[in-house]
Amino acid sequence: MPLFTIYTPTFNRAHTLHRVFESLHAQTCRDFEWLVIDDGSTDGTAELMRRYQAEAGFPVHYLPMPHRGAHHAHNLSLRESHGELWLKLDSDDGCVPEALERLKHHWESIPQTERDGFSGVTGLCRDQNGARVGTLFPTDPLDCSAAELEYRHKVRGEKWGFLRLDVLRRFPYPEDVPGNFIPESFIWCQVSRQFKTRHINEELRIYWTDAPSLVHGPSNPRTNAVGHRLMFKMVLDLESGWFFRAPLRLLRAAAQSVRFSLLSGVGLSRQFRELQSTGGRLLWLAASPLGAVLYLRDCRRFGMA
Repeated sequence: MPLFTIYTPTFNRAHTLHRVFESLHAQTCRDFEWLVIDDGSTDGTAELMRRYQAEAGFPVHYLPMPHRGAHHAHNLSLRESHGELWLKLDSDDGCVPEALERLKHHWESIPQTERDGFSGVTGLCRDQNGARVGTLFPTDPLDCSAAELEYRHKVRGEKWGFLRLDVLRRFPYPEDVPGNFIPESFIWCQVSRQFKTRHINEELRIYWTDAPSLVHGPSNPRTNAVGHRLMFKMVLDLESGWFFRAPLRLLRAAAQSVRFSLLSGVGLSRQFRELQSTGGRLLWLAASPLGAVLYLRDCRRFGMA
């Protein structure tokens, strides 16, 4: 069993997958497998992956699936991964040759007696031109939860790291959800309630900013409204206690919760009843007028009843 599973979800990215493959081929730590889950590509990805499987000096697992969305691909990756540590590397990005070696080093630097309280290790990103993306961590290393990182330390921008596979398997995405997307925060804020992460000021991921978006024009917010509703409800249930650290941020989350719930066909009274925290309910009450206005704006913009 490898130490790392490198998980790459892809959809019509045959023109950028070489960045991931070349990055993994150059790794100084070879204790990994590469798991590529193809969410219905039609651009020759299957042929490219067969070539990579023949050329690679490491295990390459390629799993095509019908186009169902990122949350289905994510859950499939949790079932098919064999590594102890799960690391997502997007299909248009890369990483530095020492990335896995450094992540392993920092994981093993956490005392064995304390490691059960950690979900993983997270580092920094740089863009394709070598410029750091996002802000530094205030100390190095910094051991804290994802919620503390956001609300107390106010660290912003792209970051990258691994999570323990056994931890991640406790928090799968729901699959009986219309649409094809649930924001990742749905999972991360649940992990944050129980585990810390070790944060390190090392630039390990190469975050390319040149890939064109696959979405053209404004998308109808109703398409993935249920997924966004689940995510914002989770934020209100689990993170409302951080209100005095980031009041505007949480009020915006509450307004978006109202907006996407209405777009999902969930009425106001049911929204209020389903919230599980007192703080979340108070935020919802304060932000519900704005959320209703955002919903009405969507209805006008996209001609929805």
